[in-house]
Amino acid sequence: MGIFAVKTTASQERTVADMIASREEDEVHAVLAPDSLTSYVMVEADNSAVLERVMDEIPHARSIVPGTSSLTEVEHFLSPTPDVEGIAESDIVELIAGPFKGEKARVQRIDEGKDQVTVELYEATVPIPVTVRGDQIRVLDSDER
Repeated sequence: MGIFAVKTTASQERTVADMIASREEDEVHAVLAPDSLTSYVMVEADNSAVLERVMDEIPHARSIVPGTSSLTEVEHFLSPTPDVEGIAESDIVELIAGPFKGEKARVQRIDEGKDQVTVELYEATVPIPVTVRGDQIRVLDSDER
C-alpha cells in the first residue's frame, strides 16, 4: 500500500479526485486534491495496478508518477493553516468583510485558538476595538517586513 501522485489536466484536480473517490474500489483508500498542488491528485491505494485500472475510465487523469510518497510527505496538506497565520500585533490591516468593510485598522490582539483578531479602527474618533475572524482582514503593512 502506498500514496501515489496522479498527474491530471490543469484545473481538473477536484474533478479527477471526485471521480476516483466515487468509484467503489476496495483497493483505493483515500483521495486528496489540495489547492496548493496544481495538476496532481494524491491517492492512497494498495498498488499502482489498481490505480491504473481506475484511471483508464477517468477523463483528465493523465498518468501515475513513478514511485510512492510517504505520509510525512503529504502530511502538510492534511492540516489547514489558520487564517491568522502571518498576522502580527500592530500590523496595519484592511477589513475586507463585515460592517466595517474597507476600513483600515491596527491589530491589537490575536487569538489563534479561535482564529480571531481584535483590531482598533484607524479613522474612528473614539478608538473602538472590534473582533473579527482572521479571514475578514488583509494585511496592508507589517512592522516585521
